[in-house]
Amino acid sequence: MAKTILIVEDEPILREVIKDYLLEEGFEVLEAGDGKQGLALFQEHDVHLIILDIMLPELDGWSVCQRIRKVSNVPIIILTARSDEDDALLGFELGADDYVTKPYSPAILLARAKRLLQRRHQPESEDDTLSISGVTVHFPSRTVSVDGASCSLTHTEFEILAHLMKNKGIIITREQLIMKIWGYDFVGDDRTVNSHIRNLRSKLGEHAKFIVTVVRSGYKFEDQL
Repeated sequence: MAKTILIVEDEPILREVIKDYLLEEGFEVLEAGDGKQGLALFQEHDVHLIILDIMLPELDGWSVCQRIRKVSNVPIIILTARSDEDDALLGFELGADDYVTKPYSPAILLARAKRLLQRRHQPESEDDTLSISGVTVHFPSRTVSVDGASCSLTHTEFEILAHLMKNKGIIITREQLIMKIWGYDFVGDDRTVNSHIRNLRSKLGEHAKFIVTVVRSGYKFEDQL
């Protein structure tokens, strides 16, 4: 069954270009010209990924992202102006998974969307479950629990936690995380990783201590503290 992608973009020409690229790749496409319409379509349909502009009429992209994150961990790519990289960091804090700056190549945007969807539905070759010191990752359902209680993570937060846990005790540099999670064509800096790690720690509560920062190196998951 074809995956459904929701485009929330108020510029008709840009929206049409993105739509054409997605349709050529076999995706189902939903379109919204403002934030309120985007939320309504998300609530009415089974959406697999959202491409979300920040500057929207009726309801801005920040608010749309925040409201969706209260009920779903669907992958979200935000669109932001090249001069506003801080917008991307705020987007990550609100739960976005990736961002593309304007002006952008539709081909790059398509590649980012396909990568997020592939990782989300990619079967794991290892055991279905990985559990360390009360933190449990279930790969088929992409769910996490902490001491038995459900812990809601975004797509990217899940990817980071799973990668750190699978490499327990090994220092993973920020550059390695960027290559693993976002890919070679990522344009950004270390603050992107830092923002996601900060969000992840806040959700893990007392277990946040297991994600250790190694100064001038990166991060590692270490339960022997």
